[in-house]
Amino acid sequence: MSLLIQNVSLNDRDCDIYCAEGLIKSIGPKLTVDADRVLDGSGLAALPSLINTHTHSAMTLFRGYADDIALFDWLEKKIWPIEAHLNEEAVYWGARLACLEMIKSGATYANDMYWHHRGTARAIRDSGIRGTVSAVFLDHMNPDNAHEQRAANEASFAELKDFHPRVTFGMGPHAIYTVSPESLRWVKEFAAEHQLKIQIHCSEAEREVNDCLKAHGKRPVHYLNELGFLGPEVLMVHMIWLDDSEIAVLQDHNVSIAHCPSSNMKISSGVLPYPKLKEAGLNLTIATDGAASNNNLDMLEEMKTAALLQKVTTRNPEMLPAEETFVMGTRNAAKALDLNCGEIQEGAWADMILVDLNHVRLVPNHCLIPNLVYSSHASAIHTTICDGQVLMHDGKVDDEEEVKAEATRMAQRLLDQVQ
Repeated sequence: MSLLIQNVSLNDRDCDIYCAEGLIKSIGPKLTVDADRVLDGSGLAALPSLINTHTHSAMTLFRGYADDIALFDWLEKKIWPIEAHLNEEAVYWGARLACLEMIKSGATYANDMYWHHRGTARAIRDSGIRGTVSAVFLDHMNPDNAHEQRAANEASFAELKDFHPRVTFGMGPHAIYTVSPESLRWVKEFAAEHQLKIQIHCSEAEREVNDCLKAHGKRPVHYLNELGFLGPEVLMVHMIWLDDSEIAVLQDHNVSIAHCPSSNMKISSGVLPYPKLKEAGLNLTIATDGAASNNNLDMLEEMKTAALLQKVTTRNPEMLPAEETFVMGTRNAAKALDLNCGEIQEGAWADMILVDLNHVRLVPNHCLIPNLVYSSHASAIHTTICDGQVLMHDGKVDDEEEVKAEATRMAQRLLDQVQ
């Protein structure tokens, strides 16, 4: 299906954008092409859609379930017990709800890590967005569990590698305190063999660092480096409790980082050492984490939170400007995951959002990107497009009510099982 967007603002100039075969084919004034669908872009601005580099999509089912709790109590006393009752159907509807929320807030790519990940893969396919789906690899240092997890990941890769063009399989070892060193080495080798991306939670909590020092005599980044785990295919999530020597190692291995400011603030984990990471030249991205610890998947809100958090903690109003946070949520994220998007240009994927320039939070429009980051809201997003398909138009998504109803039903079923 082909799509022509007419008279839309792109980089402060009115133009037409023609999309076909899932790609942006032409950009220019008054294009003379035939298209299956034509959108009037008057009063709208075209921007690259957003990329959520780390989330647990189906955790929308636990939104508001376990708030105001420390990280390890949150995991061990609330989240892991209710997750034990999950199945693929519940994950599917939880992930459909997440995809709906991301579409309505302008994100068309989710780098996901969660249980029953085939449900997430189905949800991404059915919703029309794109995503990398990682099974949670977690063996709790038990050799029998490790053997089972390796076999499960091999089977999942075989099943999902050709599942759908918009769905990619990735590796998701949970953390150094839940995955054995042998399994971490295996994950690295399997990912290298099949050219897969890896995401891992790391240096999220002070306790995690202290436990690593106690168990291994070194800090988490040095421990992973000793295992040969680090590399450009690795996306490190959180990365709060770092010292200078660890940052130097990350720089040497060209890893990318997913910054989850709202989740980090809510669980009181700490603050990303952004100034040092930026100075080291590391590729920094923005992510929401899951909706149980955020509690939403709104990337625009996450960008604002990231920017303001750095300004107040460094007491420097020039730290992490709006334009840079937007790049973290688009171009940097595309670089981290090797995606053909993050910018609106000919030959790129036809993934974009159209923003209502007359939305109350964008008036007057002195400068679009700062307005989006500091002032805007998901409601300012008029249209969301992925793979050249219109997923939302004028704020409306076709199956929104069904998705919300089914997700609510699944959340209640899970709650009934733990009460």
